[in-house]
Amino acid sequence: MQSRTTAAYYVQAVLSFAISGGALAVGIAYLPVGAWTRAFLGIGLLYTVTSSFTLAKVIRDRQESTEIVTRVDQARLEKLLAEHDPFKVEGI
Repeated sequence: MQSRTTAAYYVQAVLSFAISGGALAVGIAYLPVGAWTRAFLGIGLLYTVTSSFTLAKVIRDRQESTEIVTRVDQARLEKLLAEHDPFKVEGI
């Protein structure tokens, strides 16, 4: 299967993720609150990141399975059309 994204788009996505996660982590670390509050926000950040990856994987898997079913159905249809002879007379 051919890749749908360019290298530049991939790098941009990775950098965007790293910068936003890092900035949020630094912001949480320097908040003028107690350690328990910072720990709670840090765990919230980690939970959000991991659940985002899980959601992306589930969406990708669902899309891929739909594409596979579509390709199988299309192959079956092509086989039926290839085997069909409209000029063949039945019963002779």
